[in-house]
Amino acid sequence: MVEYLVGRYAEKAGKRFENITSNTLELLQAYRWPGNIRELQNIIERAVILCEGATFSIDESWLRPESGPASGPVVQLVPTLADRERDIIEAALAQSRGRISGPTGAAAKLGIPRQTLDRKILSLGIDKNQFKSH
Repeated sequence: MVEYLVGRYAEKAGKRFENITSNTLELLQAYRWPGNIRELQNIIERAVILCEGATFSIDESWLRPESGPASGPVVQLVPTLADRERDIIEAALAQSRGRISGPTGAAAKLGIPRQTLDRKILSLGIDKNQFKSH
């Protein structure tokens, strides 16, 4: 794939490369390519334009192998969407004293169908019975 793209962009630029450095191939293989083929095309086209001589290479600073996860515990600073959704549903259940349907039920307070609320309660693992008045 790299050889094809180098040849394609070299032809457009009126250049000819006889080989590709092994370091370049290693860098290209080690990179995770979050932008997929478009990112690869952009990097190769940029390198073709900037390369002088018959050997194709890329600047090492353009591609750094992505490091693994940071060491140490990961602290979640922002609540996830599920956490926020759980809080909102639990607040509505508390206000409606555990009632889900009807005009004073949690579903009406949230403006969603009862079935949708039931599904969300189940998927989030909320115990709706804890909000029922005794």
